[in-house]
Amino acid sequence: MRIALNARILQAPRTGIGHYVAELVNALRSDTDIEIELFHGWGWSSALPEAAMPGYSRLTPLLRQIPGAYQARRWLEQKRFDQARAHGIDLYHEPSLWPLAFDGPTVITLHDLTHLHYPETQPPARLQEIERRLATGVRQAQVILTDSQAIADEAQSCFGLPAERFVVAPLGVAERFHPRDAHTIDPVLKAHAVTAREYFLCVGTLEPRKNLRLALRAHALLPEAVRQRFPLLIVGMAGWQREQFSAELRQALASGHVCLLGYLPDEHLAQLLAGARALIFPSLYEGFGLPVLEAMASGTPVVLTRASAMPEVAGDAGNYIEPDNADDLRDALIRLLDDQVHWQACREAGLQRARLFSWQRCAQATAGAYRQAMGG
Repeated sequence: MRIALNARILQAPRTGIGHYVAELVNALRSDTDIEIELFHGWGWSSALPEAAMPGYSRLTPLLRQIPGAYQARRWLEQKRFDQARAHGIDLYHEPSLWPLAFDGPTVITLHDLTHLHYPETQPPARLQEIERRLATGVRQAQVILTDSQAIADEAQSCFGLPAERFVVAPLGVAERFHPRDAHTIDPVLKAHAVTAREYFLCVGTLEPRKNLRLALRAHALLPEAVRQRFPLLIVGMAGWQREQFSAELRQALASGHVCLLGYLPDEHLAQLLAGARALIFPSLYEGFGLPVLEAMASGTPVVLTRASAMPEVAGDAGNYIEPDNADDLRDALIRLLDDQVHWQACREAGLQRARLFSWQRCAQATAGAYRQAMGG
């Protein structure tokens, strides 16, 4: 079975969906019945590209300013993709939003419905295309993959589709996320002026949906001495409408107790996760919440909200907070600082919980979706 997988997202710096595509492709290659061909927008390849870093393209921001540029690019991609049958493709898998046209079985991965809940997180031209094409694309697919049951339930209601059209394939955790001795991660931590287990970490694109304002407010409520010893590090690229909380962020940075690290290489992020006192993940909406799983696999407790799919990931290992209560988050952080028994229990529960997830299991569920779409 030859699968065409749209891998154009791998041209960008890898965040959630990019990591999903790369890890899934590697895991699927252990299935001898499946052969993956990657479509990257202008042609085909069987090899994964190297991960891009920010600044990979100076053209993309310019295209956003040109009327019709987004539609023109999609038209050109469709023309290139029309060669799929000539490549002997049996099935097309679209891992992000709406699929290109294909005259054979199609599987789509619907990670979330962010565009409905938080349309401000999408550039206007892209949002217009999502609203115009997504419903048709979802109905075109024989099978819709989701990362969580929460999103499957939401999508069934939104699109009026039966449950049997959906397959839940929870994400996995990459091998680089595991507990590490303090001395092995010390060089990376020193580069950011922190010590193992003496900092809090936030991971996520700087946009309103990630609710980083709550983390800033809660950290500011900690006593001065605690903030000085346990700074807050924020890892992630600048996102859409980040200016909504830029004043608070500037104030927090000026205090010297908050550090904005930007986008980091994968290995550096893995080491920072393994050394943090806790991951703070106060997001308002997630289709899965991959950093939560990665932190638990690294032996780091997580503080998070119960929004959308995140309880499916953290289970009983999470320290749950209200998404609009800075005092609630501050109290959770203080307990993780003062109560070593509680901190250790959270660490062990997270490690145990993380063992339930793997990219191999995700690939097995995905392969099952392929066979279902093929009528097998």
